[in-house]
Amino acid sequence: MAKVALIERELKREKLAAKFAKKYAELKAIANDAKRSDEERAAARLGLQKLPRNANPTRQRNRCEITGRPRGTFRQFGLGRAKIRELAFAGNIPGVTKASW
Repeated sequence: MAKVALIERELKREKLAAKFAKKYAELKAIANDAKRSDEERAAARLGLQKLPRNANPTRQRNRCEITGRPRGTFRQFGLGRAKIRELAFAGNIPGVTKASW
């Protein structure tokens, strides 16, 4: 089980990224638009820098929904590898079976 503080930090990042998502997308679009003037693009980049660091969606980490483990997480299930194995063997994940050949 991951530390509660680390899990809370991730939740805080998710909320902050959601809060600034619209503004982030607008500034990012302006900064990447080659048709705009250099001054406008520079101003957009400065605007991006003034946003909180945790508002950047790339700072978010995928974690297991059950244990909070940061590594070995499968996006399809939102679970860590160990939990997928446990639940799959117990038959709790539909369509997932143990491989045999």
